[in-house]
Amino acid sequence: MTKPMEPYPALERIFARAATFTDIGGLLEWDADTMMPAGAADDRSEQLATLKRVARDLLVTSRTRDLLDQAEEASGDLGEWQKANLREMRRAFTEASAVPADLTEASARATSKAQQAWQEARKNNDFASFAPKLAKVLTLQRETGAAKGAALGLSPYDALLDGFDPGLTEAKLEATFAGLRKVLPGLIQEACEHQRRRPAPSPLSGSYRVGDQKRLARQLLDAVGFDFDHGRLDVSPHPFSGGANHDVRVAVRYDERDPLSSVSAVMHESGHALYEQGRPEEWLYQPVGAPRAMSIHESQALLIEMQACRNRAFASYLGPRASETFGVDDPAWKEANLHRLMTRVEPGLIRVDADEVTYPAHILLRFDLERAMVAGDLAVEDLPGAFDEGMRHWLGLDVPDDARGCLQDVHWAGGSWGYFPTYTLGAMAAAQLFQAAAQADSDTVPALGRGDFTRLRHWLRANVHGRASLLEAEDLMVAATGRPLEPEVFIDHLRARYLGEAAH
Repeated sequence: MTKPMEPYPALERIFARAATFTDIGGLLEWDADTMMPAGAADDRSEQLATLKRVARDLLVTSRTRDLLDQAEEASGDLGEWQKANLREMRRAFTEASAVPADLTEASARATSKAQQAWQEARKNNDFASFAPKLAKVLTLQRETGAAKGAALGLSPYDALLDGFDPGLTEAKLEATFAGLRKVLPGLIQEACEHQRRRPAPSPLSGSYRVGDQKRLARQLLDAVGFDFDHGRLDVSPHPFSGGANHDVRVAVRYDERDPLSSVSAVMHESGHALYEQGRPEEWLYQPVGAPRAMSIHESQALLIEMQACRNRAFASYLGPRASETFGVDDPAWKEANLHRLMTRVEPGLIRVDADEVTYPAHILLRFDLERAMVAGDLAVEDLPGAFDEGMRHWLGLDVPDDARGCLQDVHWAGGSWGYFPTYTLGAMAAAQLFQAAAQADSDTVPALGRGDFTRLRHWLRANVHGRASLLEAEDLMVAATGRPLEPEVFIDHLRARYLGEAAH
């Protein structure tokens, strides 16, 4: 007779199997966003719903609960990573148990259908056709938030936030964002006035073939250290990264008139991808091996895109590489002009194309809108008008159509309610982490001018990627930088770079 497995190893087997289902779902979602024919949308919705139901049912059993109880009683014999893994197992079990299986399945089905509807609605500037599917997703998100909140002692919106950043609440966000809300309008105005006092940079002229942009994107991914043996680059209507363990998929879109848009997108997604590829191999299929929080994930993307690649040093590398790839001899690609183009502050309609100063305004707007919708204070049919009003308030812009307004992001269709705030939390963390990395090795920034990300990547592997979910988010920031998240570091960075208050 086979001897029963000890509680903790038995749990590792259960959670490893559940992680495999998550991997499969990640690849199906990537396919839906890049290559899947439109006629397969309904079948894909059912496939993803079934996968999520199976993965949930695998975890939520009386056996798993009993094994967790037993393993926690005997946890004194476990190592540091195992104890952290047990903590994350309990967290995952509690969250999964809180949401009924039928609700998990219904949510997966609704979000899959809504994402497909969003693609068509955005293309056709047709919010009316999309609104019913978005309303269905919102209803299910409210139910999910209420169910999780009842189990965790949280409000529905706080429960949704917790799913992306454990421990994050609306109150904490308000406290963290308070200083930024106060200074951002004036900072945007000051930055615009500051650059108006200087000659305008020369614009990039001509048309840039998509094939050439793809070649440049691959070169940039090579430079940051993306492992193409365990990943790939594709095209999508909305830039994203996803896939599975050992198979990280990056997808971006290309604009023949604006090659810097795809450069920014690929560098942003490369930061996500490096995090995924840098997590500890031995823990990949365990909860402790998952990324710590989405604010930390976004910090990695924004650290590469904003902190590193909008640094003057990187412009000295990008200019010659782009000129060679595109076969152009345009003075606009020279270092000084290119850096000014990449750091130009100009309020715009599209979040993913926003400059570093105005970007937080896009996020604060979406944060306010989504929590109002979850609370029932804003109806889905009123979203376009509220979005337009918010753009006028934050950026002084009139939104000409919904495709460039409330339809520009896929997040709400995909069920990511509570995700948007992590972008600005990530920007704050990115500034603090990049500062620490540069202080740890004085050649980190100069090396970017040679297209050498080795020092930066190694520091991130040691201090962020390789720690996965070993530490809570705040503890990770303390371990990496010596202090918890300080929003002032980000604000100081913006003042230094865009107002010339210090060399940056």
